Amino acid sequence: MNITEVLTPERTCCNMPGISKKRVLEYISTFLAEKTDFIDADTVYQGLLTRERLGSTGIGEGIAIPHCRLPGCQKITGVLLKLETPVDFDANDDAEVDLIFALIVPDEQNDEHLQALASIAELMQSDEVRQKLRNCRSNDTLYQTAIAG
Repeated sequence: MNITEVLTPERTCCNMPGISKKRVLEYISTFLAEKTDFIDADTVYQGLLTRERLGSTGIGEGIAIPHCRLPGCQKITGVLLKLETPVDFDANDDAEVDLIFALIVPDEQNDEHLQALASIAELMQSDEVRQKLRNCRSNDTLYQTAIAG
């Protein structure tokens, strides 16, 4: 799956304040709700929080991929954030998170959900890509860096 299928420049945010995991999930929810017309912030937040309770989506190396399936979601939708200040995300390596790629997925898109997660995880496994993303100073540069992989 190509990152451009789930991410747009409008859903990319560089240097968002990072206060806590909960605040980041709230911000993602509000941000996605403002950028889409098919889902509300509270539904997204509850979905992300419910998924996070099953186990942290912090995958290590300062990366988190919060995600959830939502009724009413019409297509896989992503948001990419680079935090100003890393936050504790209960990652498996105990590293604080500063790069977040969140996804909301329609209930019925099981295979597509897994493909999107795999594509994002693959992108974020590269030390070089992570460093380039961390060096970005604008939303557009962050987006262009992410899609260039």
